[in-house]
Amino acid sequence: MDLYQKKEECCGCNACMDICPEAAISMVQDREGFYYPKRNKSVCTRCGKCKEVCPLKNEKLTKNKAFYLGVQAKEERIRSSSSSGGIFPILAQYVFRRKGIVYGAGYDNDMNVVHKGIENECESEQIKRTKYVQSRLEGVYRDIERNLRKNRWVLFCGTPCQAHALLLFLGRSYEKLIVVDLVCYGVPSPGIWERYVKYLEHKHQGKMTDFSFRDKRNKDNGHARSYKIDGREYVDSIYQDMFCRMYFRNYTLRPACYSCTFCKLDKNTDFTIGDFWGIEKIMPAFDDGMGTSLVIGHSERAGEIWNEIKDEVKWFECKREDLMQPRLVEPVRLTKARQRFMLLYKMLPFQIIMRIMEK
Repeated sequence: MDLYQKKEECCGCNACMDICPEAAISMVQDREGFYYPKRNKSVCTRCGKCKEVCPLKNEKLTKNKAFYLGVQAKEERIRSSSSSGGIFPILAQYVFRRKGIVYGAGYDNDMNVVHKGIENECESEQIKRTKYVQSRLEGVYRDIERNLRKNRWVLFCGTPCQAHALLLFLGRSYEKLIVVDLVCYGVPSPGIWERYVKYLEHKHQGKMTDFSFRDKRNKDNGHARSYKIDGREYVDSIYQDMFCRMYFRNYTLRPACYSCTFCKLDKNTDFTIGDFWGIEKIMPAFDDGMGTSLVIGHSERAGEIWNEIKDEVKWFECKREDLMQPRLVEPVRLTKARQRFMLLYKMLPFQIIMRIMEK
C-alpha cells in the first residue's frame, strides 16, 4: 500500500502521519528539500486511514453560495503588520475574545516555518505575515481535534491542501471550528529555505531572528523584504532577494503545486483570503499601498462571523469576476528551468547557487 506513486501525488500536508494509529508514518526530506511520508511496513496494519485523509485522493469540493469582499482593517497597526488588508488578525481577534486558539504558520527558534497554536493577541505577531515556505504540521491536526473536543473555538489558516486535509482528518463538523484557506501561489522547499537562512547567517556572522517577505514600510503593497540578524536589520526589494527570485521564477515549488486542483473559487472552507489584485481598478479609493484583503465567504458560519466583525473593517462587496486572479483559476506552470535549477541545487554548494542567481 503505497502512499503515493509519483511525487506529484503528495502535497506534504502531514495528515497521514497524524492520523496513523500505529505511528507507522514519518516525514522524510528528499533531495529537493521537501518532506514526504515514509511508511514503516513492519508496523503498518494497512488500515487505510492515511489514504482517507489525503486531500489529493479525496479532493471533492462543494459549491456553496458565496459572498465576495474587499477588506481593510480600520486600525493602521493591524494593516501594517499584515501581508494584505488585515482580515486574518481580525478573525483571530474574534476567536481570542471567545478564549479560543488560532493556528497559523510561524517561525521556530531555528527559523523553520511551522504551524503553531496561539492563544492571545500578544502572541499573534508570530503567525501574521506571509511565509513563502511550506510549513510543517507534525501533531497539529491532533492538537486541533483535542481542543475542539474540549469545546474550544479554533481558527485554522493554511494552504488549500492543508485546510482540506484538516477537514478530512476531523471527519465531522464542529460548531466552533473556523477554517480559512489562502490564495496559494505554491509552496517553496523548506530545505532550500533552511540553507538560505544558514547562508545569510554565515554572510552576516550572526543568528537570524526574523524575516519579513512583505515589508510595508514603503507603502508599496509589501514590495520590500527585511530580516534581522543579531538585532541588525537588512532591507531590500523583494525582487532582489535571492530566495524570493527563486520562488517567483517557479524554481523551488513542490512538484504537486504544478498540478494543484485547489486553484478554484469554490472551497469546503469557511473563508478564502489573500491579496486583492487589481484593487486600483475595482476600488481606487482603497489603493493606498498598504494592502487590501480579498475575502470569499463559503459557508453559513462565514456569513454569521462576517456580520459580527464587519464594523471593525472598511469593506466593499464585489462580484465574483472582480477578484479573479491566476491562482484562483489554474496552478503555476512547470518549466524546464526548474529541472535545471534542481539539478544544480543537488550538485553544487549553496554559495555557488547564490552566485549564479545573482547574475
